[in-house]
Amino acid sequence: MTSFFFIFRIALAWATVATVLAITAAETLLSDRDCGGSLLLLVLGVTGFAAVTAFSHVRRVRLLTGEVDRATLDSRQRRQIEVPFEAGETFDIIDAAIRELPGAGQVDSARDSLQVRARIGAVPPYSGGAAWLFTGHASPGGNQIIAIVTPNGDAGSVTLICEPERGAWTDWFLVDAGGNLENADAIGRAVARRVAERRRGEQVAAAQTATEKELTVAKLSLLHAQVEPHFLYNTLASAQLLTRSDPARADAMLGNLISYLRNCLPRTDDALSTLGQELERARAYLDILVIRMGPRLRLQVDVATQLHGALVPAMMLQTLVENAIKHGLEPKPGGGTVWIIARVHEGALALTVADDGRGFCAEGGGTGIGLRNVRERLRLAYGGGAGLTIVSNYPCGVAATISLPYSDAGAAAAQERCHG
Repeated sequence: MTSFFFIFRIALAWATVATVLAITAAETLLSDRDCGGSLLLLVLGVTGFAAVTAFSHVRRVRLLTGEVDRATLDSRQRRQIEVPFEAGETFDIIDAAIRELPGAGQVDSARDSLQVRARIGAVPPYSGGAAWLFTGHASPGGNQIIAIVTPNGDAGSVTLICEPERGAWTDWFLVDAGGNLENADAIGRAVARRVAERRRGEQVAAAQTATEKELTVAKLSLLHAQVEPHFLYNTLASAQLLTRSDPARADAMLGNLISYLRNCLPRTDDALSTLGQELERARAYLDILVIRMGPRLRLQVDVATQLHGALVPAMMLQTLVENAIKHGLEPKPGGGTVWIIARVHEGALALTVADDGRGFCAEGGGTGIGLRNVRERLRLAYGGGAGLTIVSNYPCGVAATISLPYSDAGAAAAQERCHG
């Protein structure tokens, strides 16, 4: 029924105009009063031609969409497209989609006002045929597209208008053979494709990041599987010797070892801990080494109590302390001091482990695997919001500093959980 009324409307409009022109011509221009039959045939021919053209339009719209209604038959198409990206990204997507349309000519885009206007050549779907005189495709004019992006929080809403470059009143007489319907659908498909591509890219990046994180955790697990047993065997061997010569020191060493393992074993390498827990682990480790190294090892801790609840990655402080001992103080005949210092500045926690050992030297400098793993873990956990710096310590030794995001509220909540 919709198709019938559409064809009837177009035919009636042309019949009315043709009748008015025929009557005017008969009364003012023609002297032969017997030409009424010829004029009637002309009116009927124009009406029939218009009806056939409208019928062709209906059939083509049905071919494009599979259904026919007032919205699809209209030569002027309006769409509302929601894009799950912010307005700037939405504008880039819609601008690119319009530029890639077949027949796209002049495209004027204004990023500041989030608006795109374009002229699209009206390409007849079928070549030749005088019927296109009634579709507007034979005229030099074409179609135009107007796209306006409206910010909607973290998303963008696009108002899309596809219409012929002629007055709206001409829609009573002319059709576009579904040209603007094609343009509107093509832009919608292009936007959907680009959004899907962006989502796939995000999924691939997330999967790659997850894979990198898994590999890093695997490397860290392998590293600790090699380092921790070595430390454990040395400690047990030292305790065994002390049981014969100094049982009290052996007992203290084993107590510190139990404390160290209690803080160390239950956690995974990529878990978040608190600075207080990491200090307990480091103290237990250093207390063991104090028994082994004697007065050659000294410890100074400068960490405010309110910072004990700060969230830090597990085992990072331990890695820096182990590096300071293994590469700085243990090879030095006179030993030295390890400093653990924590400060907060402009929303960042700076955790420093310094020593006055041998410093940067070619002998026994290590492979750097531990520090590379620290940097990789910081990158995966915080992106560019965290980092590790290593500098010379005056007058000798090395100072390594981890910088992390810090929140008073987060530190307080972590402290409450620890005490709870």
